[in-house]
Amino acid sequence: MATVHPLTTTATGSDIRVRFCPSPTGLPHVGMVRTALFNWAYARHNGGKLIFRIEDTDAARDSEESFRQLVDALTWMKIDWDEGVEVGGPHAPYRQSLRQDIYRDVIEKLKASGAVYESFSTAEEIDARNEANGRAKQLGYDNFDRDLTDEQKAAFRAEGRQPALRLRVPDEDLTFVDLIRGEVTFPAGSFPDYVLVRPNGQPLYTFVNPVDDALMGITHVLRGEDIMPSTARQLVLYDALIKAGVASFVPRYAHMPLVLGETGNKKLSKRDPQADLFLHRERGFIHEGLLNYLALLGWSIGPDRDVFSLEEFIQAFDIVDVNPNPARFDQKKAESINGDHIRQLDGKDFAERMLPYLADAGVFGAAEPTHEQIVLAFRAAPLVQERMQLLGEAPGMLGFLFTDEVTYEADAMKGLPANAAEVLEACVAALEPVEAFTPDAVQTALSASLVDDLGLKPRVAYGPPRVALTGRRVSPPLFESMELLGKDETLKRLRALVTVLGR
Repeated sequence: MATVHPLTTTATGSDIRVRFCPSPTGLPHVGMVRTALFNWAYARHNGGKLIFRIEDTDAARDSEESFRQLVDALTWMKIDWDEGVEVGGPHAPYRQSLRQDIYRDVIEKLKASGAVYESFSTAEEIDARNEANGRAKQLGYDNFDRDLTDEQKAAFRAEGRQPALRLRVPDEDLTFVDLIRGEVTFPAGSFPDYVLVRPNGQPLYTFVNPVDDALMGITHVLRGEDIMPSTARQLVLYDALIKAGVASFVPRYAHMPLVLGETGNKKLSKRDPQADLFLHRERGFIHEGLLNYLALLGWSIGPDRDVFSLEEFIQAFDIVDVNPNPARFDQKKAESINGDHIRQLDGKDFAERMLPYLADAGVFGAAEPTHEQIVLAFRAAPLVQERMQLLGEAPGMLGFLFTDEVTYEADAMKGLPANAAEVLEACVAALEPVEAFTPDAVQTALSASLVDDLGLKPRVAYGPPRVALTGRRVSPPLFESMELLGKDETLKRLRALVTVLGR
């Protein structure tokens, strides 16, 4: 019966060391950030350490721009790390491209222990042998080079061939206990001896990733379900690393569920808008809201509860509570949770976070907002904080305060009642005598004129002045908006829409 490796780590508490090790290719993906989040939360929950290293050995795809975006993403999301790029640590360097001498040293130790051997077979030769032996082509390498003699190796070199280095895979079942999925067994013969180093001397990911984990003392490997097939290879390599004196234990593994797109059963693609972390930021997600939602992709803090703080998340999170079933990204739910977190912000904090969205949309006109514009934005912020799910909604809601020319939206004009001009003229007449232009005074005057005198229902009565002031059917509270605009500007806008309507 298969058994778990006896040297599997028993680390708990502050001895726990986890890692986040992305490749710097493309934009940060929400699935990748979910992986970072769960590793971070597990480390913080246990008082352990998170190591952030970069796997940048693919020179054709890796880029410094993508690396900077990764750092930007984690920094914005407030996911901090204890060792790694940008902060250093005892196992530096934390970029694979700078660790080639380390890998060469480990390879020499594996050679000395007999764990790896030279393989000269080409892909064409492997296919031909499989065909001749009636072996399925997809089974791949047939372990042909395991026992080559020195003479055979010399003959291959005389032909100008350079060998790859392969790891000897034992012919036995491999079992580990996944912290999320329970016991997992890879039957003997699931995969052949595999390449650690290419013929050109370039080490492969399947080698450098576990080696870095071993040398950096990683105790728990928390990663995506899609990488689980490589775990068997890592278990074999760990056994070899222990025998060679490179590692002293085997880490615990946990494979987190896939994140699916909104429709179908396919993994959330990098091409899906929901996958783009920075697009969520541009649209107005705050880090508290997005982190809260990403935490729910495979985990729950409790029944019938979706909104919680980062502190509550850290206190409650344990990787063993993650659901193994795929999680589906739900854009509407994500935005709803973000709105809940926006409403929980301190008023000043909310206003400060909203300002860049107003500025980027050109609401302030000039490159830098004036002091008066900033003051107005802060005064207006409480009117929209309760109504907003995304900070990116701020320009549409508040832009009317910062312009001299109101743009009337088509649906707003279409929804005006037939007597809209009459209502607006009554508004002007009612507001002209008002001296203290406060929300209460404005409401009292308009209610008396429109509701009492004209007999209009409030919904009908206040639609035309709302469109006159903001150009929209939906806006911040009407009477408070009039106060912010001031009496003169309010009357000017009411009269302007009367003119547009042809009165």
